[in-house]
Amino acid sequence: MAIDDPVNSPKHYTQGEMETITAIEGLGLGYHEGNIIKYVSRYKYKNGIEDLRKAKWYIDRLIYIEEANIYNERKRDYE
Repeated sequence: MAIDDPVNSPKHYTQGEMETITAIEGLGLGYHEGNIIKYVSRYKYKNGIEDLRKAKWYIDRLIYIEEANIYNERKRDYE
């Protein structure tokens, strides 16, 4: 059963076998990836569709960054 400590272990992050932060850190995820996991893992317990939209925003942003990185790498190859 999840313990509700709104600062150290918010209930919406302690569903399941591990806290969301433990999974994010354990996987070595960066800021954007971590926020995607954060919002997806809590959407049923906190803000519903709003959190899914936030996760989608971070996914779209990550795609934009990765596409820009690919573009810049290709551009450097031709310089």
